[in-house]
Amino acid sequence: MRKLVYFIASSLDGFIAGPDGADPTGPDGFWPITESYVQHLVTEYPETLPAPARAALGVTAEGTHFDTVLEGRRTYEIGLKVGLANAYPHLRHLVFSRTLAESPDPGVELVAGDPVETVRELKQQDGKDIWLVGGGELAAALFGEIDRLVVKLSPLTIGNGIPLFSRGAAFDPTGWHLSEHTVLENGPLFLTYDRGTPTA
Repeated sequence: MRKLVYFIASSLDGFIAGPDGADPTGPDGFWPITESYVQHLVTEYPETLPAPARAALGVTAEGTHFDTVLEGRRTYEIGLKVGLANAYPHLRHLVFSRTLAESPDPGVELVAGDPVETVRELKQQDGKDIWLVGGGELAAALFGEIDRLVVKLSPLTIGNGIPLFSRGAAFDPTGWHLSEHTVLENGPLFLTYDRGTPTA
């Protein structure tokens, strides 16, 4: 069965964006983008690069992990504000929103229904894993459906901002085990956690 994977960059103090929710990797962002970080994405997770970055880097490789991406309306609107209606045309792209009446791009599917029900249906379909790109509110709503966390842990603290899971998340202590890790030179750690205890 397909897995739902929350593949997300986080600061050391657990934030995925600043208080304004703007793109931390954008032109005015604070996120450190190192050469080793970009190269690791190109090599291991090429499908997670948005279309403009793929074009600039000459990346044509199809997804090695994911063929579907999910995001909430606020995260989606970060791209819209800079004229990018579909950052991931190479993936099936679903945006969860009860307020957007019409998709700004034919390649973007709007979902007004229950995210949990939608993800459970997606998991039953054939294909590669499903990438949850954010944000914190959608991640909180889907917490029980997340099978794997891939945290790009940046050597950075920001003090305040949008947390990994929104404050509306239910209190639900859950065990995860570290199944893989990559340490990049002058960059973040890529930490892969699977839900539950490791199997023998």
